[in-house]
Amino acid sequence: MRTASFACLAIASACAQSFDVASVKPSPPAGDRIDINLGTYRHGEVTLTNTTLSECLQFAYDLVSEDQIDGPGWIRDRSLRVDIIAKTSPDTPREEALLMTQVLLNERFHMQLHREPKPVRHLELTVGKKGSKMPAWHENETDPPNQYYRGRLFYNHRSMHTFAVLLSRQLKQPVIDLTGLTGFYNVRLEWASDDPMIAAAPASDPTAPPPDLYQAVEQQLGLHLEAKKTPIEVIVVDRADKVPVAN
Repeated sequence: MRTASFACLAIASACAQSFDVASVKPSPPAGDRIDINLGTYRHGEVTLTNTTLSECLQFAYDLVSEDQIDGPGWIRDRSLRVDIIAKTSPDTPREEALLMTQVLLNERFHMQLHREPKPVRHLELTVGKKGSKMPAWHENETDPPNQYYRGRLFYNHRSMHTFAVLLSRQLKQPVIDLTGLTGFYNVRLEWASDDPMIAAAPASDPTAPPPDLYQAVEQQLGLHLEAKKTPIEVIVVDRADKVPVAN
């Protein structure tokens, strides 16, 4: 049963302002290498590059995984990639920019959406029995550089929601943040990974093999991951154009 109609989504998004300028167009033909930007917002500019419509929706609705989006199979078709650059005032909050992105997608793809609960395999992230070990970020401290290697994730100034998104990408399924932790943290996580698409991290301690990701989250961060298959809210694409309206 639907929990919210497209009309309700449209009303919520209608409160958002429009971008000062926006470009939404099919991505040019790619060679052997495709550089993908799944969505960034910096200094008033939203950028998505070589993204499917599903990936655009994931960014606009701030979802942790594409598994929270349902609809026709073509919304994930990599032959239908788009590039988006949209600009607004640099002081616009991220939440407002995401609402503006929702409006932009609805306008350019003539979308109709609704939300509904759907049983989806996912992981719930909670605080472990011994308490959180997440190191808090402090504004005046000097942050070491971010690192993203195979088996190593060092990121500064991250909310728990963003951390859940990062875990979702590693584990290839939604990770729902139920920790109740607020604020920002410096994530320091090392685990055994065999992902060939990411460069291997230099071994911190060659004499101690790193744990798997589930164990690493528990041991190093004081958090717990538990597999579930209960209904979570998904966004359903009822209809959309495959090619966006021209700029």
